[in-house]
Amino acid sequence: MKIGVIGAGSWGTALAKLLAEKNYDVTIWSYTEKTSDDINILRENREFLPGVILPDNLRASSDISAACIDKELILSVSPSHTVRGLLGQIGELIGEDTLIASASKGIENDTLMTMSGVFEDVLGKERASKVTYLSGPSFAKEVAAKLPTAVSAASDDHDIAKKIQQIFSTNYFRVYSCDDTIGIELGGALKNVIAIAAGIGDGLGFGHNSRAALITRGLAEISRLGVKMGALPLTFLGLAGIGDLVLTCTGDLSRNRRVGLRIGRGEKLKDILASMNMVAEGVKTSKAAFDLSRLKEIDMPITKEVYLMLYEDKAPEESVKDLMGRGLKEEFAGI
Repeated sequence: MKIGVIGAGSWGTALAKLLAEKNYDVTIWSYTEKTSDDINILRENREFLPGVILPDNLRASSDISAACIDKELILSVSPSHTVRGLLGQIGELIGEDTLIASASKGIENDTLMTMSGVFEDVLGKERASKVTYLSGPSFAKEVAAKLPTAVSAASDDHDIAKKIQQIFSTNYFRVYSCDDTIGIELGGALKNVIAIAAGIGDGLGFGHNSRAALITRGLAEISRLGVKMGALPLTFLGLAGIGDLVLTCTGDLSRNRRVGLRIGRGEKLKDILASMNMVAEGVKTSKAAFDLSRLKEIDMPITKEVYLMLYEDKAPEESVKDLMGRGLKEEFAGI
């Protein structure tokens, strides 16, 4: 099988490595020639996944057509805010029978669409209905190291989801199939917002009690929005829900948690982002999630406070005070 991977960040590179080690013919597209050269010559993505040796049958190119033409599977792993533009470039390069999978997580700020909405908007409803979305608790570095990992693959066409399940599964990377696309997407996108909040709490010096409460109530508001948008409640108790949420809120490899940690310690967002070479999806997603909660009239207090801290420079201490001082209510009201 010939596979093209769009996006040579840490996650794209880790998945490309996994696929190449299954003896698939893999071409990964990089935005820069330097990253492509590093992969092809040094067998290493020094910028985004340093220290990981890549197989010889994984080739890189800064020409996006090389990763699209005559491929049987295209995997989109670019940052969510770049997906629309890239799909516009590659849509006509992809064959009608080509399988498409997406491992990008986020919500567009302008349209408030998840990635499935973006795919439908650019590629058309019929073609987009066959796209499969991968999500779950999976740090790229650990997948590249072949540490046991489990994720979900969701598609409106369950037979296609099962095909993707077979293609990606290995003895260390277990893939479950499901058909709740919107639930998988919202779980994967919104957990990054809660992870920023968890990092802020850690930066303020809070303890395990605080983090456990934050994760639990974060899941509650993710579920409220998800169900309102047609997701199955059970999805948020699975890998792409509580699984990904726990990982991203507690793991030291979480970029979103690290952003929150630095904010909690008093740094400004613009300075934090200027120092990072990788994208923390939760920064952009927090604005989209806040706008989406207002549009859908869903109470999402943690998301609201993250938005206010990131975009209106609200002091973390004030956000904590406002969250803890809200009116008392029944725990499961509105869930």
